[in-house]
Amino acid sequence: MPTKKNILNIAKSVIDAETTSISQLKSRLTSCFSDAVELILSSEGRLIVAGVGKSANIATKIVATFNSTGQPSVFMHAADALHGDLGNIQKNDVLICISKSGNTEEIKSLIPLVKGLGNKIISICGNVNSYLAKESDYFLDSTVEMEACPNNLAPTSSTTAQLVLGDALAVCLLELRNFSGSDFARFHPGGTLGKQLYLKVSDVVSDNSRAIVKTSDSVNKVIVEISQKRVGATVVVKSSVIKGVITDGDLRRMLEDNSDLSLITASDIMNENPKIVKDDILAKDALQLMEQNNISQLIVMNKSEYVGILHIHDLIKQGI
Repeated sequence: MPTKKNILNIAKSVIDAETTSISQLKSRLTSCFSDAVELILSSEGRLIVAGVGKSANIATKIVATFNSTGQPSVFMHAADALHGDLGNIQKNDVLICISKSGNTEEIKSLIPLVKGLGNKIISICGNVNSYLAKESDYFLDSTVEMEACPNNLAPTSSTTAQLVLGDALAVCLLELRNFSGSDFARFHPGGTLGKQLYLKVSDVVSDNSRAIVKTSDSVNKVIVEISQKRVGATVVVKSSVIKGVITDGDLRRMLEDNSDLSLITASDIMNENPKIVKDDILAKDALQLMEQNNISQLIVMNKSEYVGILHIHDLIKQGI
């Protein structure tokens, strides 16, 4: 039975092997890489990314990355291409073909057909002397000396190298197109990353969070208002002007220090320097302000109008 130490040592050796393989990719980059990027940039079509076996799995991830960063892409299994999916390839599309050996039967059958259609081919391949490497228009060398597998068989380092080259292509395209955070948000409207880039405080603050009391109101009135609005705080106003804020923490501290509450008013326990934000700032920036000041609530304003109180739980619910 292996010990925990042995298991950890195996895991570390895998990480070391793959790290070495990735670092060696830099020395294998040639002008073919920049030429491939320029080809994709100038293309009026899509990227078709194909592979077989584990390379096909890597291809699907690369397609997802391309699509999420503004490069229209489609996955095509090399075997399925020979049985009808070749019809996916349109006139101006560019094919990226991924393979470790570059000599599988599916690849050998696919490449002539794509060349016959007149489409350009970029290969990500781990065999410089392979059919795929020689027949593609642009060859990106993903050669690894050894797989992380002790038998040098299971695709591990080789698939990681393929993935890294795919990411390198995607990031080059992203930067050359000046793909911004707002662009990214358009393609990720439902995800946490997207929300951080577009969700504003006005989208998060509750319509029922407008807790408010007067400076002269009693402690009982303050407690009732905070309890009813369920945002853990209330704004304190005088003549419609915000003078401070009272949180449930302020109430607890006041109760600990006072036995007679009959003469205490809201103005006696309020914080006169509340943190206020505009409702048009990003929700993630509001969260950052809370973290910087170690607070759970912010007063939200729309110009000079009090909108409500934003609670940290509102942001957590949104996955911010």
